[in-house]
Amino acid sequence: MADNVFIKDPEARLDYSFDWSEWLASGETITASTMTASVGITIDASSNTLTSATAWLTGGTSGHSYTVTNHITTSANRQDDRTLTIRVQNR
Repeated sequence: MADNVFIKDPEARLDYSFDWSEWLASGETITASTMTASVGITIDASSNTLTSATAWLTGGTSGHSYTVTNHITTSANRQDDRTLTIRVQNR
């Protein structure tokens, strides 16, 4: 399984993090972070630190896959996206 594919039960509320620390230049930090998800899964909450961003996800239908994308802006005014896949299945 690829590193960016995760399994989630439809009844679970779990956190998924994007670690930007290796991508950021020395002294650069995250100044803004937004999360978006495909229809059918819910971003219940999100937060970020200076080097990572986290989304709390709920819902989803067993047998379906969803994407969650984190878009950041940095202190150097660089912007980038990272996407992960959530595969929902009953556990």
